[in-house]
Amino acid sequence: MKYILFVISSLTLLFSCSPKPAPEEEQAFMLSDTMMHRIQLDSVVMQPVRSELILVGKVMADENRVIKVFPLVGGSVEEVKVELGDYVHKGQMLASIRSGEVADIERQGIQARSDLLLAEKNLRVAQDMFETKLTSQREVVAAQKEVEKAQAEANRVQEVSKIYGLGKTSMYTVKAPIDGYVIEKNVNRGMQLRSDNAGNLFTIGQISEVWVLANVNESDIERVRLGMDASIQTLSYQDDLFKGKVDKIYTVLDPGTKAMTVRIRLNNKAMKLRPEMHATVTLRYEDGGTMTTIPGGAVIFDQSKHYVMVFRGRSDIETREVNVLKTVGDVAYIKSGLKPGERVISKNQLLVYDAIND
Repeated sequence: MKYILFVISSLTLLFSCSPKPAPEEEQAFMLSDTMMHRIQLDSVVMQPVRSELILVGKVMADENRVIKVFPLVGGSVEEVKVELGDYVHKGQMLASIRSGEVADIERQGIQARSDLLLAEKNLRVAQDMFETKLTSQREVVAAQKEVEKAQAEANRVQEVSKIYGLGKTSMYTVKAPIDGYVIEKNVNRGMQLRSDNAGNLFTIGQISEVWVLANVNESDIERVRLGMDASIQTLSYQDDLFKGKVDKIYTVLDPGTKAMTVRIRLNNKAMKLRPEMHATVTLRYEDGGTMTTIPGGAVIFDQSKHYVMVFRGRSDIETREVNVLKTVGDVAYIKSGLKPGERVISKNQLLVYDAIND
């Protein structure tokens, strides 16, 4: 028994005197070639301090490129050839109306042509009789005046027919006055139209350029200027940012909302923007002064603090806390923590942050 205890004590002493294995030295962090290709570096620069106004707006067709189509006669709508949103060409048939007024104009035309033929015949007879001394010159002059009167009436009816675009039937054809889209339609087949109807049947608009009208609160009016850059987003195309400028400021405020309207003109060749779409309008303006800035995407928010990854080399990357004043669009304004000329990681910086700070 004593022998066993002696052996255990000897072994314990032997292991306790053996040197402990040295801990492995920590490896310094270094970005791999793959990560170097995945990140993006941006320099800290000084920029004017800007702010932004967020406005609610609506897409409208350019009023200078919109024509309302009114019926020139009353009657029954026989046919409607287009639907809302259709693209039409100038002179294309939009609808047809069977009209008693058209029939009456056609009757007047037939009567006027008949009266003119009769007057011309009477003039020739009077002239022949005057040459044979069977009538006086007064009769010839009177016949000439009748011809002129009949010609004037025929010309009047012909001009009315041209204005109305009438043919030789009782049908009145509504035609497109310009190339464009049907942006309003207020007629259906079978409708009865009165001759004194004041409403338009169609509205045709060219929307290769559109307006966005936005309301500015009374407290923000002093910040709005002509020529301000504007960014527009819509619910239909949330990933698209449309760019334009403020080209008109309406001086009259809406009496109900006490808001002022501003207009932004936009190119719409892609035809994505349609009248009556709701839009979010962002206007940017300068506050005065300058401040250090970096891309907004370079800022990391963690544990209620803001950080950036300052890059000095592949193995020299610092996690630095910064004081962010505000972010406007894709620009972050830094009150303290960075100096102009330093470089920060602005893409995939979270991967580097996690690798260094884990």
